[in-house]
Amino acid sequence: MKKTLLALALVSAGFAAHAQTVVKIGHAGPLTGPIAHIGKDGENGARLAIEDANAKGLTIGGKAVKFELVSEDDQADPRTATTAAQRLTDAGVAGVIGHTTSGASIPASRVYEQAGVPVITPSSTSPKLTQQNYKVTYRVIANDLQQGEAMAKYAIETLKVKKFAIIDDRTAYGQGLADAFAENVKKMGGEVVGREFTNDKATDFTAILTKIKARTPDAVFYGGMDAQGAPMLRQMRQLGIAATFLGGDGNCTAEMVKLAGDAMNDKVFCTQAGIPLSMMPGGSEFLSRFKQRFNAEVQLYAPYSYDAASALIEGMKAADSTDPAKYLAAMQKVSFKGVTGNIAFDAKGDIKEGGVSLYGYANGKWEPLK
Repeated sequence: MKKTLLALALVSAGFAAHAQTVVKIGHAGPLTGPIAHIGKDGENGARLAIEDANAKGLTIGGKAVKFELVSEDDQADPRTATTAAQRLTDAGVAGVIGHTTSGASIPASRVYEQAGVPVITPSSTSPKLTQQNYKVTYRVIANDLQQGEAMAKYAIETLKVKKFAIIDDRTAYGQGLADAFAENVKKMGGEVVGREFTNDKATDFTAILTKIKARTPDAVFYGGMDAQGAPMLRQMRQLGIAATFLGGDGNCTAEMVKLAGDAMNDKVFCTQAGIPLSMMPGGSEFLSRFKQRFNAEVQLYAPYSYDAASALIEGMKAADSTDPAKYLAAMQKVSFKGVTGNIAFDAKGDIKEGGVSLYGYANGKWEPLK
């Protein structure tokens, strides 16, 4: 009997030694709807980071941990985003990667602040997000102020554009980017001959474009995503508007090329927060591993989602705790070389070394400009 009890005790001890504490990490982004391809891209990036962390067999707080991704679909909608955020915090996640769009991130950030759960966006670029002075909010990508300045400077100094028409989708992202672009155009001596807006569900832009055509702009800037940018570009060309088409990172996608088709030409340019995948320190290896794991091309933000998830885990390791209340303070001290570059945050939660890249359409794809 004693031998049996001893054997059972040893078996129990063995199980305890190998038992893993499951730590939930949330992801929030559009997994359905017109930009689901971008949301899924981000989710896959976060998943790959979590799988890599689990492969290392990490021990935090004296316990072996296994990270588990819990994903919510926010449909890139502000109201749905707050519901998704509440679901994640109710599920007991230790941190969140998301949201994809600024329009979703800004309202959702209050939920995370109230719950004390750190959230790192891989792609929300509105300056307003980190101007709220929330303690839990971080981002691993440059903001719209930097993108607007970069595109305005390139258009005026290199493309020699003088007259601009500006359209936005009235989301926090699209309007914020368009505002930043318009402000910089005016500062640099350019002229805004038209300012129009649509919404992020629209597909027919004939009325707006007809009005713009009469003002004969040299370039049309669109603040919004590829689901509207592509049909807008097609309709511009159909109406005989030969103006250069400019956009932000929401249009800097493979899907934009696919959806716009023959309307894409050498007069289409975009900016993207961050640097080209080919120039990222870990870009080449990441792309290879991403393709192998998911049988898909990187759309936009997968590398940033990977670094966002890694940053959360680095914060936990630094604090030796997976409890948000304990590791949140350590997020300010996080510093490591990620796929996209050096990851470290300033006092507001913005990335310290966020860059902006310019792309032009050539040879059937987006190509980085020097």
